[in-house]
Amino acid sequence: MSPADWTPAWLWLAVIASGLYHGINPGMGWPLAVSAGLMQRSSRALLTALGPLAIGHLLAMLLVILPFALLITLVEWQRTIRIGASLLVILFGVYRLIDRRHPRALVRIPPTQLALWSFAVAIAHGAALMLVPIYLGLCREAEADQGHAAANSLIDTSLTMAVLVSIVHAGAMIAAGGCLAWLVYRYLGLKFVSRSWFNLDTVWALSLVLVGAVALALGLES
Repeated sequence: MSPADWTPAWLWLAVIASGLYHGINPGMGWPLAVSAGLMQRSSRALLTALGPLAIGHLLAMLLVILPFALLITLVEWQRTIRIGASLLVILFGVYRLIDRRHPRALVRIPPTQLALWSFAVAIAHGAALMLVPIYLGLCREAEADQGHAAANSLIDTSLTMAVLVSIVHAGAMIAAGGCLAWLVYRYLGLKFVSRSWFNLDTVWALSLVLVGAVALALGLES
């Protein structure tokens, strides 16, 4: 498949799909929303907990993507930037495969600080990094339409795209996680979680490698 085959519609679908994937992963925090609802015996507490989780995840996306939004304005280096970002994602995925330990810094964050916890988890586990190749692909489509536009126009386009990608992804993430949290709280109960708990650490690391490899192949072809 050539880079031209990756239309904006498919890339946006990848943004949403990655958000749903992150939301389903218990490591992104939906069990904490269930815990909040059960402790306060209120579905409102569960829904309230989803807000900070979404905000933390969104801020993590922006923190990682925004530097690339500035780099992408260097038109002559765009191919190098895409290849470098792809290699970075692959290397981080390999690192997560080798080192399975939960980052120690996360243990020091109380679960009550949901936004900070969600932010740190998204950074430590590479959730934000996974979006970078997709984001760069969307910017490539936008910039192809503009040709050699002025740097200011490229900055505006890149920053707007960074914010949109982050918002769409975080929205999909919290929608998936929120639905799971609500089902467990309202219908399935904690026994379901204890019996069917799933760990996506290995799948997560492999998906980072896969996303990076696909992005690298497309970057080399461009």
